[in-house]
Amino acid sequence: MADPFFFGYGSLVNRTTHVYEDAHRAKASGWRRTWRHTALHPAPFLTAIPCDKTEIDGLIAHVPGGDWAALDARETGYDRLPATHQVTHPVERNIHVAIYSVPEKLEIPDLRHPILLSYLDVVIQGYLREFGEAGALRFFETTDGWDAPIKDDRNTPEYPRHRVLSAQETDFVDAQLRALGVAPIEK
Repeated sequence: MADPFFFGYGSLVNRTTHVYEDAHRAKASGWRRTWRHTALHPAPFLTAIPCDKTEIDGLIAHVPGGDWAALDARETGYDRLPATHQVTHPVERNIHVAIYSVPEKLEIPDLRHPILLSYLDVVIQGYLREFGEAGALRFFETTDGWDAPIKDDRNTPEYPRHRVLSAQETDFVDAQLRALGVAPIEK
């Protein structure tokens, strides 16, 4: 029987946000990220969407005992989809990989629902640590939805798994947002 793994492509790339120790760098072909808002969360969050022309970096991690309950609860609003055949990884045993994706029918970000900068910071911190600056730049290049507003909540983080970033990490995030023409708003 195959060991169950998930492919993380957002905050799950930041190892400090979860307890899944058997984690490995990986790539998922045929997927792209976008920011999406649903009625289940007050702010948009990342989702993977099918895209034949894109490959995204992330982590795969073992789900001990196949106990998906905690991860499914964390990923409320997402569908857990099979992705084994789309994921390239270094694990040398028989594994089954799932990816979480928010159903397309849900609404998109708008001015009432800005992306939380504290959430983006956690994601980029993970990418910088796992894939370096080149990997963090690929994150921005393989993610859509940057037309959504971004709320600067760094001083009072609203994202429940927020982390403290170094000055270099913060400067990197800010520089990439400027390059995209995105100025975080304060509310």
